[in-house]
Amino acid sequence: MVPNKKELFSKCLQLVDEKIEKFQAEMDNIKESMEANDVHTDYDEEGSKGELLGDFEKYATYLDNAQKMKQTLSTVDREHYSEYIKFGSVIETKNNFYFIAGPIGNLKMEDGRIVHVISTEAPIFEKLKGKKAGDTFLLNDEEVEILEVH
Repeated sequence: MVPNKKELFSKCLQLVDEKIEKFQAEMDNIKESMEANDVHTDYDEEGSKGELLGDFEKYATYLDNAQKMKQTLSTVDREHYSEYIKFGSVIETKNNFYFIAGPIGNLKMEDGRIVHVISTEAPIFEKLKGKKAGDTFLLNDEEVEILEVH
């Protein structure tokens, strides 16, 4: 049985919010370190200033990506179910569950099932897009049947 889309969405949103908080906290810590050490915002040849700024920029990029992921996730229609696989679909195969919502990765559900949360940019999405229950696709040279689509 396909996992509940609303529960999946909620778990994905919680995970993305946790990432956003983590990256923001890292940036705040770096900023505090820079201010405490009276570090200027320009890079020096050697030393901690350049490293701190590099780390700050790295976390700023991570934060931006997480915020974009949240924006994309917010466009998932949690009420609508489609017969054909598209953005927002939940798919069940014999061995796996997929949720087409964003590049989040594996998500463990309350009942222990693992759901692969993928984006429309993932190579597997191209194999799934437009298919419906009963259709098949090739994955690692193995034919996989789609059991359910929601």
